[in-house]
Parts: sequence; structure tokens; C-alpha cells
Amino acid sequence: MASPAPLVASISHQMVALQTLQLLQQEWGWGDGPVAPGNPRDPDHVSTAPAGRSGPPRARPGPGPEERGGGVGTRSRRTAARANSPEEEVVRGAEGGAELLPFPRDRGPCTLAQMAMRSALARVVDSTSELVSVEQTLLGPLQQERSFPIHLKDSVEFRNICSHLALQIEGQQFDRDLNAAHQCLKTIVKKLIQSLANFPSDAHMVACASLRQILQNLPDI
Repeated sequence: MASPAPLVASISHQMVALQTLQLLQQEWGWGDGPVAPGNPRDPDHVSTAPAGRSGPPRARPGPGPEERGGGVGTRSRRTAARANSPEEEVVRGAEGGAELLPFPRDRGPCTLAQMAMRSALARVVDSTSELVSVEQTLLGPLQQERSFPIHLKDSVEFRNICSHLALQIEGQQFDRDLNAAHQCLKTIVKKLIQSLANFPSDAHMVACASLRQILQNLPDI
């Protein structure tokens, strides 16, 4: 039986990236709240968090009634300390980075550029979630039966790009990082399709079809 370790490691990096992006959506008021435990989109079992950013923290108003508790992330960690200090929220990266403060939730009406950015971010989040689901439910069993190439470096790069993206504010660098995450995700999916192309079984064809559907949901931005 082939070892599923490379695929498991790749999924782990992608789930860290997914968690980072979901927390970014929530901090900007764009998310739908925490995902349900047991859902393929739920990265609770992953303990790795993105590294923090150096530099002065951003001030923020007190928490609004719509803010929720949630997991560990680059921008947001809901802990008991929040109750003791309602004016700020301390977040530290996995490597002990500098303190960060989340953005205010009340940012006023979205401009057209912000709406486009919001849509692009949502596509990356949804596609990452779909990719993790396909890898867990379809590729995992296939990898155990017969090994196929897994390009782990791409998933590590995707995780790192998403971690850097979460440290940006609106602007050209945010847009560049978002585009880089988009392209890296497409690369991961394309390489998986190439890895499965040499196995003409029905199960492999189903997996390829699911991966191609993810690509269709990732048009160039």
C-alpha cells in the first residue's frame, strides 16, 4: 500500500491557508462565521498559525455585537483575554511575531474595487475548500492504493502567500498577494490533474473531473 503522507502534509498546509483566508474574510466582515466541526472546510485539527508581522499595531474600536469567537489565525484570536481588554486584541503568530490588531469591522460602503477584491477572495476561499474536500474524499483513497506525484512545495508556497496576504491592508500589495494566491492554487490543481492523467481508472477520472471543475471556478483575475 502506498504511503499517503505527502498528500496528508499537502492538505495540512492548504487547510492552514484556508483558515487564514476565512479569518481574513471574517475580520473584514465578509465571512459567514466559523464552519461547523467535521466539515471538510473546518481546519480545527491544524495547529499551525501564520507568522505575525513586525511594526506598530493598529488601533481599533471596541468589539461590536456581531463579532464572534473563533479559531487561531494571523489577524484574529478570540480568547478570554478579550473580556479583560475590550479595546484591543493581541494576536501572535506561530513563530512569536509582533502583536497585531484586527481591522475595524465598520468600514462603510464598499467601492467597486473593494467589491471586486471581495469576490476574488471569496473564489479563492471556496476553491481551496473544494480542493481540500476532493483531496480528502477522492484522492486520499487513490493515493493509498497507488501512489501518484504530490508537489508538496506548491502547497507550502500557497500557505505562505496566504499568511503574507493576511498581513496586508487594502492596496497594491494586497492585490498582488491575492493574485499570487489565486495563481498558486491553480497550479496546485493543474499539477494534481497531471499526476492523475496516467491512471485511466474510473475513480481517477472522477477525481480529475472534480479538479477541473475547481479550475473553472478560478478564472484569471
